[in-house]
Amino acid sequence: MVRTPRQGGPDFSLESAHPGPVCGVDEVGRGPGAGPVLAAAVILDPKAIPDGLDDSKKLLPERREALYEELKHCACIGFGLAEPEEIDRINIYHAGLVAMRRAVAALAVQPALAFIDGNRCPDGLPCEARPIIGGDGKCLSIAAASIAAKVARDRLMVCADRRYPGYGFASHKGYMTAAHREALRRLGPCPIHRFSFGPVREALKARQAAA
Repeated sequence: MVRTPRQGGPDFSLESAHPGPVCGVDEVGRGPGAGPVLAAAVILDPKAIPDGLDDSKKLLPERREALYEELKHCACIGFGLAEPEEIDRINIYHAGLVAMRRAVAALAVQPALAFIDGNRCPDGLPCEARPIIGGDGKCLSIAAASIAAKVARDRLMVCADRRYPGYGFASHKGYMTAAHREALRRLGPCPIHRFSFGPVREALKARQAAA
């Protein structure tokens, strides 16, 4: 059933105004000091839009997880990411654009148009693209992409917590919380840290100085 948007929430009007498949694209993970930046591209079926899609930041984790499970069965989803090494090499801003381009390329259905959350579209997309500032609060396809990207990245960081115990990745997902900074001080950086980020760079220098 097509969702009836709540007042002021995202709706399907932008997608409905264009023929052919339309995808929404969003990314997560620009701020953390560890882990990848991950983007999702989502093509919604206008006849089967899950109720409650919204900017992922406005949803509780349990609701995001439930909506993502629904999306997996009724939408076309593509993911793209840029690993910490690439972030360090080309900077986080450009890494986010690269991840978005990879997400669109990973879609099983070729979109005719991509709505991109933000003020700039990635280069090299296989379709027309339009940026939408605050798109996850305006466009249902971008809201869906924000949910898919957030859930997928959180799951990756839970896996990273098992590979690199002691840092608390399952809890803070790589963001520079007080607990994460303390773990960095105590353990030093691990392979999924972003060495171009100030707190990580400082922790590495302190570790080297103490050796």
